[in-house]
Amino acid sequence: MRREYKVVTVKEGALSTLLFGASKLPLKKMEEVMNYHGSQGWDVSFQVIEKHRLFLFWTREAIIITFVRNCE
Repeated sequence: MRREYKVVTVKEGALSTLLFGASKLPLKKMEEVMNYHGSQGWDVSFQVIEKHRLFLFWTREAIIITFVRNCE
């Protein structure tokens, strides 16, 4: 049985990072992405949160979600 994988990145908003210095990950967007891929037959394999540099002084978080499903 073969498996196929899909990797999706959901990032924190750049504007809120610039204005407020930090903000939360967009949970509603994450739910939408996960529900959409779940309806297509994908399962979440794992997630990683990493920090990306934004311009010179700011950093913002991004979550990398790996989906997996069986191929037929």
